[in-house]
Amino acid sequence: MMMPLDSTIDAAKKGSADLLILALLAEEPLHGYDIAGRIESQSGGTLRFTLASLYATLYRLEDRELIRGRWVERAGQRRRRYYRITSKGRTALASQRDDWNRFIAAVTQVAGLRPA
Repeated sequence: MMMPLDSTIDAAKKGSADLLILALLAEEPLHGYDIAGRIESQSGGTLRFTLASLYATLYRLEDRELIRGRWVERAGQRRRRYYRITSKGRTALASQRDDWNRFIAAVTQVAGLRPA
């Protein structure tokens, strides 16, 4: 039985959440809403995270000391929690990138896909 495309994307999204978040935070500190927006816009709308699942992932990454959050208050804006990657997070990101590169290469080879 074949899974619908949306189910396939959802499964891949769950497995890639840490990688996506760490990669964005390696560029600059961001708050949760910005992270969700960038994932959606940079994926052309293919990847969307609910804020509930995104924040659950952010809290888990923070518990694992891969990211660190701090509250920031700016005039005229509500208080936001900005996250940044830690050195431990950069090490994890490098490892995940290697793993994903191997995985994507293998899937591309076996399935006869053309790289984008």
